[in-house]
Amino acid sequence: MTFVSSGQSEPPRAHFVLVPMMAPGHSIPMTDMARLLAEHGAQVSFITTPVNASRLAGFIADVDAAGLAVQLVQLRFPTAEFGLPDGCENLDLVQSRDLLLNFMEACAALREPLAAHLREQQHLPPSCIISDMMHWWTGDIARELGIPRLAFIGFCGFSSLARYIAFHHKVFEDVTDENELITIPGFPTPLELTKAKSPGGIVIPGLERIREKILEEDLRCEGEVLNSFQDLETLYIESFEQMTGKKVWTVGPMCLCNQDSNTMAARGNKASMDEAQCLQWLDSMKPGSVILVSFGSLTCTAPQQLIELGLGLEASKKPFIWVIKAGDKFPEVEGWLADGFEERVKDRGMIIRGWAPQVMILWHQAIGGFMTHCGWNSTIEGICAGVPMITWPHFGEQFLNEKLLVDVLKIGVEVGVKRVTHWGQEQKEVMVTRNAVEKAVYTVMDDGEAAEELRMRAKDYAIKAKMAFNEEGSSYNNVSLLIQEMRKRTNASA
Repeated sequence: MTFVSSGQSEPPRAHFVLVPMMAPGHSIPMTDMARLLAEHGAQVSFITTPVNASRLAGFIADVDAAGLAVQLVQLRFPTAEFGLPDGCENLDLVQSRDLLLNFMEACAALREPLAAHLREQQHLPPSCIISDMMHWWTGDIARELGIPRLAFIGFCGFSSLARYIAFHHKVFEDVTDENELITIPGFPTPLELTKAKSPGGIVIPGLERIREKILEEDLRCEGEVLNSFQDLETLYIESFEQMTGKKVWTVGPMCLCNQDSNTMAARGNKASMDEAQCLQWLDSMKPGSVILVSFGSLTCTAPQQLIELGLGLEASKKPFIWVIKAGDKFPEVEGWLADGFEERVKDRGMIIRGWAPQVMILWHQAIGGFMTHCGWNSTIEGICAGVPMITWPHFGEQFLNEKLLVDVLKIGVEVGVKRVTHWGQEQKEVMVTRNAVEKAVYTVMDDGEAAEELRMRAKDYAIKAKMAFNEEGSSYNNVSLLIQEMRKRTNASA
């Protein structure tokens, strides 16, 4: 899609440059952001690479059909120069923790190609860069061009605030026992966290240097963009603004810009199953009777733990959709599935191997609960669906999101995860038993008073989410104000 230039009587439209981290959980909300900004009248340049662009084919076809001013800008990703396999352009294609630093350095090497591209856009120069917080190097480009850089964190306000305090106040610096509970100072409500369960727990030689650059840019960026909404966590968003001294733009839940099945299915990778068949199966189930089990795009659960989870789902006797991702260990799981499990649950269980259109499934009336790894995208999608959640965090800020769901919003039930499963490290032992799975499913899906209260609270937050996102809601207004501010700055500098 080409840039659209405005007439002489019209001041130039705001032009946003979006730079997502190349990882499904980071890039999917950025595609939602691109659609959202364009729907409000902005021009959007979405920065990507050839492999990632191929994954965005459905998204681009969709925005083109809608006549939205979104342009894909493809930059060559320097895999060979940084010792990466050919085509390794997304975090979910990085096969080893040892290559994570290489991947991050390759991302930073996009600085000059991106700057050169943006310098050429004289007919509609960029007004603002919104980049993933991991892309610290985009701050240099913004300063060179004299435009603001806003950081997209990808966390909620609760977890963003805890992360900010932990890193900038060096809360865990001298902590030797990574499982010791530490009080987070300055947090507006009591919060204790272990070093192991705090964001940024991956320890890889050389990564600390990049983390320091990210933290430096935290302090230099002109504001933060959050995929959350004011009514969900007002106290934590306001505290985050006060602590950082920066404007926090809450523009979510951005997944709500996908209101029909086509746009829902176009998010992320191509589904690993027949979507029509999945919907037909869901249509055959009673409203609120099915639990969805999905642990996101980067989590590869150990075969023995997957088997234990499956046996817990079977014992619950509740209908379920189970999205399984086991990476190179999948043949072991496949053997177990074929050895009687699928046959035993065929009347009430659907198993999806690989990628699933999660939003499309979650928002179906048959879904009554969601067992999740507590990544923020999945969490906010579950909130929008108005279903209670069973929390099974693995790493990153997921344990903080669990606290928000269970302790603050009270729409979640813990399955009982005690230890961290670090990204890229093989988890060998079973951490959650089949009995714990069965109990958690019963807690969320039964007909008792406690479960009904969970469901009522979940539905209430779903209503608040839609109100925030609809016209004149807080998030809707924030998007409009963000565009207005950047347009004014563009006109003033022109």
